[in-house]
Amino acid sequence: MYYSLVRKILFQLDAERVHELTLRGLQRMTGTPLAFLLRQSVPTKAVNCMGLSFKNPLGLAAGLDKNGECINILAAMGFGFIEIGTVTPRAQPGNDKPRLFRVSTAEGIINRMGFNNKGVDNLINNVKKAHFSGILGINIGKNKDTPVEQGKDDYLICMDKIYPYAGYIAINISSPNTPELRSLQYGDALDDLLAAIKNKQTELHQQYGKYVPIAVKIAPDLTEEELIQIADTLIRHKIDGVIATNTTLDRSLIQGLPYCEQSGGLSGRPLQLSSTTIIRRLSQELQGRLPIIGVGGIDSLIAAREKIAAGATLIQIYSGLIFHGPKLIKHILADI
Repeated sequence: MYYSLVRKILFQLDAERVHELTLRGLQRMTGTPLAFLLRQSVPTKAVNCMGLSFKNPLGLAAGLDKNGECINILAAMGFGFIEIGTVTPRAQPGNDKPRLFRVSTAEGIINRMGFNNKGVDNLINNVKKAHFSGILGINIGKNKDTPVEQGKDDYLICMDKIYPYAGYIAINISSPNTPELRSLQYGDALDDLLAAIKNKQTELHQQYGKYVPIAVKIAPDLTEEELIQIADTLIRHKIDGVIATNTTLDRSLIQGLPYCEQSGGLSGRPLQLSSTTIIRRLSQELQGRLPIIGVGGIDSLIAAREKIAAGATLIQIYSGLIFHGPKLIKHILADI
């Protein structure tokens, strides 16, 4: 009831303005007695994945805390792991505003943020200050003005800097909001990128004496042939995990609703079915050779169970948290 009242007020305001106010509020609550308003006790349901031990299978997806400014207060909500970013080598403002829209009647969100972030060095400083003891994923991407042919250089720069601080590294090649980024999911471009990333991982493993798993985040808008090719490439390059999926360009389930014509990636409940379909087919191709982190439209216990039944080892939420609040975490983990 408390969250529904707050949401009713906040949803009267511009979506991105609310996002900024929420992050600012979370930062101010961190380390104060007000943190008890968000702190939840959840059951420990340990899961081993990618060689790491997660205290429970439910994580926060990338995009909410792009700069790693709210790690401690988000951890207090009960997440088994937190993924921050997407971060790029250099700070960038992202796309022009307005760029974030609620499709409230469908519990969906359309965004075309464009990797707006303060840069990898700023993120590292925030991670150092957080002293987070859980599994922290760091999601990395390329700057908008970096030609796609040189995109792998941006990923390698980020890997160099974040490696000592990451529990795992997520490679975002599937956002629809950076021009040509999704082309890195296919053919020779994907082969070239993953070969470079695995070589860098080996080099950094030797340098730090610490193995940090690599997970690649893919789009939901893939043909079956494309998905089979991606699965084969992930296996050949011995990638540690795959995150399925990012936001979708498909608008078929929200036709006629406010903002349905806005460009960008759609997340939330309208993504649940297509994301789960991708996970199920991907699981058939991978045959357990690498784990799947399932994300896209999880807004209930049943939606979470569907992702796991389809083949996900871990799951993540974001839009569901916006519409249902922190109690969604507790509700899912009580019976997952």
